[in-house]
Amino acid sequence: MTDIVEAAWRKILATAGEHTWPDGSPLLGPFTEMVRMAHAEPQLRQLYPWTGMWELHFSRCTGFRPTWDIPYIGTLSDGRYYVEGPRRNSPRIAETDRAQAAVAMVIERLPPGCGPAFVGTAEELAAYEREDGPE
Repeated sequence: MTDIVEAAWRKILATAGEHTWPDGSPLLGPFTEMVRMAHAEPQLRQLYPWTGMWELHFSRCTGFRPTWDIPYIGTLSDGRYYVEGPRRNSPRIAETDRAQAAVAMVIERLPPGCGPAFVGTAEELAAYEREDGPE
């Protein structure tokens, strides 16, 4: 795991329970649990994490813009989870009551040879894979 990836995970883990949303949000506990479960999985821990809209995303690169080739996990208002992706317009894969089940669904759908995260942008990663990728 690169220092950049490790730092991103540390920041998300440290702030997962500190959202600026109103106290008592039904999403706070499930979101925090989901982040911890995902971090516990070595295959996901080597990817660059980012969050938004109570979702946890994973990128195969550390730079902006992230790759959109890995499913992501979100929280539902009733404390459950959904797995969607890899793109925003992809259909929902599933819903589940358990964070661990959602994490497992993402792991099952990782692209071949996924990880560790490439230090650079998605464009640089694509060029590397075309020209210098592993043989």
